[in-house]
Amino acid sequence: MLKEFREFAMKGNVIDLAVAVIIGAAFGKIVSSLVGDVIMPFFGILIGRIDFTSLTLTIGGSSIKYGSFLQSVVDFLIVAFCIFLMVKQLERFKKKPEPAAPPPPPADVQLLTEIRDLLKDKRPS
Repeated sequence: MLKEFREFAMKGNVIDLAVAVIIGAAFGKIVSSLVGDVIMPFFGILIGRIDFTSLTLTIGGSSIKYGSFLQSVVDFLIVAFCIFLMVKQLERFKKKPEPAAPPPPPADVQLLTEIRDLLKDKRPS
């Protein structure tokens, strides 16, 4: 069982996934900082410094902090949109695959083309 686990862990796609998760976490911190330190303050200026986190609903002795949830949703949407824009920009730099060569015509079409060309050559001008 340990041998099987080692083989699984050493497969290329598992290592690639681990690297992607680490890079994704670091990239997530960058985007979160962009959202929290640059974009959200800008939106706060535009919409009058609204802070959703202070919104609560008190029922009995419990308080439901739906404002924090709304703030998290807004943060998520902004982060997702920023990542979308960055991925779109990165895709511009990818090499576009060259179009595949058209497949050769079938053998019977090639044969008919050769016969046509031979007959054309033998014809008196």
